[in-house]
This record gives sequence, C-alpha cells and structure tokens, in this order.
Amino acid sequence: MAWSASKIFVSTIEDMLENTTAIDLNSDTFNVALYDNTITPSQTVASAATAFGAGVWASGEKFDGAEWPTGGQALDTVTFVPTSNVLKWDAADEVSTGTSATLADVYGCLIYNVTVNTPVDSQGVCYLYFGGVNSVTDGTFTVVFHTDGIMTLTL
Repeated sequence: MAWSASKIFVSTIEDMLENTTAIDLNSDTFNVALYDNTITPSQTVASAATAFGAGVWASGEKFDGAEWPTGGQALDTVTFVPTSNVLKWDAADEVSTGTSATLADVYGCLIYNVTVNTPVDSQGVCYLYFGGVNSVTDGTFTVVFHTDGIMTLTL
C-alpha cells in the first residue's frame, strides 16, 4: 500500500457535470485531512468511497488535537479562476493552527467538501501526494499547494 500520485476523483467531476452534486468551488467549505502511508488512494472509486471517513479514508488519518484537528482544517482563501481554456481551483497554503504541532509519517491529504451532502456527505474532490514522508515535532506543519493550484483543468 502506498501513495503514488495526486489525482482528482473522476466520480466527483462526473457528479458535478451531471448535476448530482451542487459543489460550488467558490463558496463551499472544503477541509484538508492528512494521511499516512497505510492507504492506497484511487481516483476511480465510486462517490461514496471518496468521502472523508469512508473507503480508504476511514483509516490512516494523521492529526494533532487543535494544531491539526481530526477531520482536517478548512481551506482558506479558496478561489476558482477560469482563464481562457484553463480552470484553476486554488487556496492559500494550509498551516497548522499553532506552532507546537507534532505530526509524523504524513504522506498526503484528502480535500473534501463539508458543505454539500448529496450524493454523499463529505465527498472528496481530490487527493494530493506530498512526494514522500513529512513530519514535524513541536512546530508548524504546512501544506504547500502547487503554483498551478490545487487542481487545474485544461479544456
């Protein structure tokens, strides 16, 4: 079992295009939850298996009380910017709420919607692989998003 890439969930995009879900990339609340390397994420699972606390996301979560709470932290300064034929969804880099976080063996994160509960509560949008193990001891943990955004779709 292991992480190998960052991916957008196919079923979530399908649900958005078929109007099965009313995800609003500008105004909904999205959380980022951290995970260890005991899971193997897949972008082709059914909608129900993308959700926080379901499928592979039911175990392996990494958290540290108030510094990085169970269920993750809300993304800050979320933006959805369409330019020409490119759709870019981004947010500010996510930082632990204090300077005394202790998180070990963090390999990636799940970004999921906490606003909409149809077709599934806490539906995942994407998962991001951090490229290897990341840890912090009594410090600040930061998820740095790519300069191209959390997800970019070129049409």
